[in-house]
Amino acid sequence: FWDYPQFTDKSNIEKYIQESKGSTSYLWFLRRFLEHGRVVDTMHYFSISEISENLSKLNLMPYAEKKWKRIIEVYSESHGK
Repeated sequence: FWDYPQFTDKSNIEKYIQESKGSTSYLWFLRRFLEHGRVVDTMHYFSISEISENLSKLNLMPYAEKKWKRIIEVYSESHGK
């Protein structure tokens, strides 16, 4: 789902995420994963807590927001027991 060639390499993605934490670029990157990436890929790069903490800041499409709220709920319940 990337139209940026540098983000087809996992090490570049990981580096970008680490270097951009706390910035609007980080939020853009997270939003892109949440709206267009596979759940398994998103969970590889972002923790449930990171997603949960930033969800309200992302202005996601309604379907993506609903999906991720449910995923957060399920993962929070399963890890809280």
